[in-house]
Amino acid sequence: MLYYLFDFLDQQYDLIGAGVFRYISFRAGMATIMSLLITIVLGKRLINYLRKQQVGETVRELGLDGQVEKEGTPTMGGIIIIAAILLPTLLFAQINNVYIILVLVALVWMGIVGFIDDYIKVFKKDKGGLKGKFKIAGQISLGLFVGIMLYFHPGVVVREFDSPVTIDQGVSETPINFSDTKSTKTTIPFVKNNEFDYKILVSWFDKDLTWIVYVLLVIMVIIGVSNGANITDGIDGLAAGTSAIVALALGIFAYLSGNVIWSEYLNIMYIPNSGELVIFCTAFVGAAIGFLWYNSFPAQVFMGDTGSLTLGGIIAVLALALRKELLVPVLCGIFFIESLSVMIQVSYFKYTRKKYGEGRRIFKMAPLHHHYQKEGYHESKITTRFWLIGVLLAVFSLATLKLR
Repeated sequence: MLYYLFDFLDQQYDLIGAGVFRYISFRAGMATIMSLLITIVLGKRLINYLRKQQVGETVRELGLDGQVEKEGTPTMGGIIIIAAILLPTLLFAQINNVYIILVLVALVWMGIVGFIDDYIKVFKKDKGGLKGKFKIAGQISLGLFVGIMLYFHPGVVVREFDSPVTIDQGVSETPINFSDTKSTKTTIPFVKNNEFDYKILVSWFDKDLTWIVYVLLVIMVIIGVSNGANITDGIDGLAAGTSAIVALALGIFAYLSGNVIWSEYLNIMYIPNSGELVIFCTAFVGAAIGFLWYNSFPAQVFMGDTGSLTLGGIIAVLALALRKELLVPVLCGIFFIESLSVMIQVSYFKYTRKKYGEGRRIFKMAPLHHHYQKEGYHESKITTRFWLIGVLLAVFSLATLKLR
């Protein structure tokens, strides 16, 4: 909203300094600072309110060190993260931008699903929370909305230039011939041309069913990443820190894909108006880091499903909007391996129970971070090491821009 105010003041009254709001870098910096302040300043008040309302975590007995001490810790802290992302984005981003609309819808949508789940756990005293089929229904509904918007909305295009764009052209009035086209192309890592078109998957059909395949893919990505973040949220600071790392990498991708010069230099798709997502990503990073002020060991508040489902959902939508969804298994490698450890554990247990009459386990406990707790590692060390792996995966994901 402030963007439009200062743009009006700059055009109508030539107000000194108002033009700085046109720069994404300035607005991104302001969004980061504001999200940090919101999280840190308002976070304490919300924690005190949740404690007063006895909105505490009910911990299941899993035989883990330090588990008993976590009983009663305020949960539903994801509300802090949502507010710290939402407010700076509304203030500093162009809210009529289709990509901003998509991520804001995802933020609120998944926040509501997670809130209902936490509400049932805390106030209805039902440890199971919202039934799995209803969580999946919420994720599928979001996937349908996002997939249809990305496929059919006229503002979601890829820009192709008739000739290479130079830095001189980028800052002068030299005419640049281009065409904006609707496209189902996405970025595929480690491949020379760096692009893959989903139309290839249905090219043998008489009718064009590309939109169906695309929407199904969007749904699968949202379900996978959202649940992956939810599974990762098992020890203090792990989900928040990992999400901050992923969001920072996606913010860099957004800046490069939304900048005509950098996209040409790196030979990647130029996605008009996607640069506004940098504002959202930096607010995301600020909110996640600010939340660590209270969520790092020993945690004063847990994000609950209100936070974890939301973080995963908006990461998935960001990756899809920036056409980096095929990079998710690498970029979100922590989420991926945590989810994979659960699937392996459950599958192997069922297989051995059917074959030998008793279930056997590969890990001492799943998800993977609990396995290391059973090994005797302190959760702070596990969290820090997972963060380091997350940083390496993020750097490697950025490096794929040139590893082709």
